[in-house]
Amino acid sequence: MKRVIVTGGGGFVGKAVVRLLLARGIGATVIGRNDYPDVVEMGATVVRGDIRDRQFLTTVFRDHDTVFHVAAKAGIWGDYQDYFSINVQGTENVLAACRSNAVKRLVYTSTPSVVFRGGDLAGVDEGAPYAEQFLCHYAETKVLAEKMVLGANCRQLLTTALRPHLVWGPGDTNLIPRLLARGRSRQLKIVGSSDNLVDISYIDNVASAHQLAAENLENAASAAGQAYFISQGEPVNLWNWINELFSRLEIPPVTKQVSFGKAYAAGFVFEKLYSLFGRSEEPPMTRFLAEQLAKSHWFSMAKARRDLGYNPAVSTAEGVDRLVAWLRENQGGSSPPF
Repeated sequence: MKRVIVTGGGGFVGKAVVRLLLARGIGATVIGRNDYPDVVEMGATVVRGDIRDRQFLTTVFRDHDTVFHVAAKAGIWGDYQDYFSINVQGTENVLAACRSNAVKRLVYTSTPSVVFRGGDLAGVDEGAPYAEQFLCHYAETKVLAEKMVLGANCRQLLTTALRPHLVWGPGDTNLIPRLLARGRSRQLKIVGSSDNLVDISYIDNVASAHQLAAENLENAASAAGQAYFISQGEPVNLWNWINELFSRLEIPPVTKQVSFGKAYAAGFVFEKLYSLFGRSEEPPMTRFLAEQLAKSHWFSMAKARRDLGYNPAVSTAEGVDRLVAWLRENQGGSSPPF
């Protein structure tokens, strides 16, 4: 592995992967739709373009041996065609560009949402079947893309898929800022019984998993054609973890509670109203979000430990310390504005 492509390398996960690769002396070319001066300063090459443009990818992939396909449209609300064109057609273009340039390895960033079927998921492994009914376009299109990536695995192009869950840490521009903003505005309520356990994934550990997956494909190749859950290896009580973080940042704890049934029903109503009036912003509650906040969803990492040698180097406690320090340093005090 000498020259790699990272699609979405200007985003939270992609940038962490790039940083790790450069630290190991591996040249990285980042593909994104914007300019990323901070990524250039790290030592990567940035090429601006869209993964929906197959010819563009075919040109850029030339003379590279490994691709980390991190780019995706995330979120739980929006137009289906947007999700499909980026997550499915974009992935199809990445695969085509790999084949055209004889790229040897592809590591795909997937999501545990591909197996969310409603209800609790407690300690399930990669044998869990794909979901067949979906509460958000993101999950549906990621299923289609992951199937495509793993189905493309062959001697000429070895592929694997990683499923990191709830990625967080310094530099996060999505999960943590949204969580803190809702906490400060008192817009969060405990959904359900508050005893649900969830997997979380510290950013440096997720980046390490990507590197380990690529190294496996380069050597033993036991990960070829396989998917892997990635996390801290020990689930947390979701609401206790949130309130402990809030306490560190002097944010009032979440104490108000609503039943899962009421939250799910509210999500259904909001979805219908937002669709009816063509509103593009995310509703305050959706059925998918109600499931995420109320149900347990944590996964076995035995397969990742065995095949990839993955072991989270940064503990959850240490990760929270790093996150809190970063927030205070970069946002001006214990109560940063978001």
